[in-house]
Amino acid sequence: MKPIDLGEDPLALDRQVCFALSVASRNVIALYRPLLAPMGLTHPQYLVMLALWERSPRSVKELCGALHAEAATLSPLLKRLEAIGYVVRPRSRSDERQLAVDLTDAGRELRSEAEKIPYRVVELLGMDLADLERLNDALGQVISATGRALDELGAGATTS
Repeated sequence: MKPIDLGEDPLALDRQVCFALSVASRNVIALYRPLLAPMGLTHPQYLVMLALWERSPRSVKELCGALHAEAATLSPLLKRLEAIGYVVRPRSRSDERQLAVDLTDAGRELRSEAEKIPYRVVELLGMDLADLERLNDALGQVISATGRALDELGAGATTS
């Protein structure tokens, strides 16, 4: 393996991938906040709803995998979504130890309102859609690469 040249100052803040990802993440989530507020959703709750709109019902374990989240993180989100009437969490018929998270009618109806959000985000960002798609692909590669690196370190990814 050949040496990696990180330039004159490898610790320059503006050259740190972690910094760029952190700022971008905060800003993107802040952009979603006013768009989600009329639906009574936080960004993490919106991500749960996206997963359930793709396929419902799902076990908590399936949701954890889809969202790269821990059950301890997901549980309060599901409780809140249940309290506001968007999901139900009955016991699985095939395994009483499992919860089968499903959308309510209100949760299914919310999808039509939520479908406007991706278009509004693209509009607000003012970026070319092809650039955003390339960015999303690159971030997918970063997610995969960090998962492999964490496995190699024995640290394990935050979830699989």
